[in-house]
Amino acid sequence: MPIKKRSIATKEVGTHSVDEVVATLKRMSSKKVRDGMARFAIPSENAFGVPVGEMRMLAKGLGQHHDLALGLWETGWYEARMVATFLDDPGQVTPAQMDRWCRQFDSWAICDSACFALFDRTPYAWRKVDQWATKRAEFVKRAAFALLASLTVHDKQADDDNFAHGLELIERAACDEQNFVKKAVNWALRSIGKRNRALNALSIGVAERLAVSDEATPRWIGKDALRELKGESVKHRLSKKTLDR
Repeated sequence: MPIKKRSIATKEVGTHSVDEVVATLKRMSSKKVRDGMARFAIPSENAFGVPVGEMRMLAKGLGQHHDLALGLWETGWYEARMVATFLDDPGQVTPAQMDRWCRQFDSWAICDSACFALFDRTPYAWRKVDQWATKRAEFVKRAAFALLASLTVHDKQADDDNFAHGLELIERAACDEQNFVKKAVNWALRSIGKRNRALNALSIGVAERLAVSDEATPRWIGKDALRELKGESVKHRLSKKTLDR
């Protein structure tokens, strides 16, 4: 069902109004891009059809702005929400905003973008991993593990205990058969295992247990993760990290 659009024509945020940004996105639209969204399991009912790279460039030109991001999100347009994740200020994001946006995720694309571009830079990221990992809704639960995967890249200060706890969450969620959940669980498992040698060993242990499961979903997660975590590319990457210290 299409999202009901909110009119924010009179709302000015900085030197840009929400409607001006939406109008710009509409001018950037491509029917070919919009028609192709279904191939990537992204709903197009509320989309113009703008390539992600162009949305990123637009957000960069607008600059970081929390109020503009909030206004763009409320329009309901896919591209406006994507741009919102790129230009919001993580220092002004609240836990309530994270929960509200998370409940409104309707595709892996907007979920992953919010987690990888914004949420993982907030002070509440680890708390939300824990909270969302217990939820049933597909994109809320996916957000927990997309966020966990994002933290392996962007939280340079996190210690191994944080990620070891993340592995516990992964093992508990591995039986969830929802397509976008199991893919995010797999993503998080592989990501943790590439952070350092100690976590690689722990991740391989989890993957090996999952790989011999009687259930199809954890078995797929485990076997797929093992192919990468035991591969030469990851071994070389981890060896290089050790040498660079």
